[in-house]
Amino acid sequence: MTEKIFNNLHVLDGAMSTELEKRGVATNNKLWTAKALIDDIEAIYEVHSAYLKAGAQMILTNTYQANVYAFERLGYSRKQAETLIAIGILVAKKARDDYELKTGKHAVVAATIGPYGAYLADGSEYKGDYLLNTAQYLDFHVSRLQTILKQDPDCLALETQPKLSEPLAILEWLKQKQSTLPVYVSFTLQGEKTLSDGTKLQEAVKKVASYPQVFAVGVNCVAPDLVEKAIKKIRQVTTKKIIVYPNLGSVYDPTTKTWQKSDNALPFTQLIAKWHTAGADIIGGCCTTTTEQIEQIAAYFKDEQKNK
Repeated sequence: MTEKIFNNLHVLDGAMSTELEKRGVATNNKLWTAKALIDDIEAIYEVHSAYLKAGAQMILTNTYQANVYAFERLGYSRKQAETLIAIGILVAKKARDDYELKTGKHAVVAATIGPYGAYLADGSEYKGDYLLNTAQYLDFHVSRLQTILKQDPDCLALETQPKLSEPLAILEWLKQKQSTLPVYVSFTLQGEKTLSDGTKLQEAVKKVASYPQVFAVGVNCVAPDLVEKAIKKIRQVTTKKIIVYPNLGSVYDPTTKTWQKSDNALPFTQLIAKWHTAGADIIGGCCTTTTEQIEQIAAYFKDEQKNK
């Protein structure tokens, strides 16, 4: 990732799940979108390509819920699980490279690492009510991390983190094993001041931002009405880039493993300028967003550049 691309990176992609579902891929299972790594790689490629065409400058790999334990739970061997995880990186890089060949536009591939709560597949990434120590976190994460690092992504995304202890365990491991790879950390929230498990947002931001390889910190898969206030809280304690990618105000039902649309969903397009003005450097969309929202974000930043 060159310095020029890093400095001009503003547009993240949107939900993998929603776009896969539009293509007929079922995601209401324990593997969620990772199921497509087994039986519909072409659909994953199509989603990445669609987001790049929509204007995304950074795309997230389909590895959020792809971890060794999840695959082993369904009868796959560790080697098979690692192969599937590697495919998640390779298909994103393939889509990126093909798009660059056609357009000359380069995009960043961020390898996503979901929390232990995602593996539980019960909505725990929005509660953070699980208790693991550092050794247990690493036992869960390291095999996936090692597999992903071998595929040479541009950066890592420690996303949808409901608590502080988990990303800190991963960052400490990376500090020893791969300290030069850029990383961003994004949290889920209980409110604009606290993470899902009750930890103070500013405390969490200060701690993860203290790692030199963390280039951005922010929030994701939160309701849009929390974002602006959270950005302001984050900006008070760090000068690093702020990344935000909310959902559309929907509520996750862990029983059906589906998103229930909210009657109070805020108009996404009207919020982009507010988020950027408040201090957000990189903006995208999470669950329930599609290429439509990413096109709107890309258009905003294109107009903003013209007016400078």
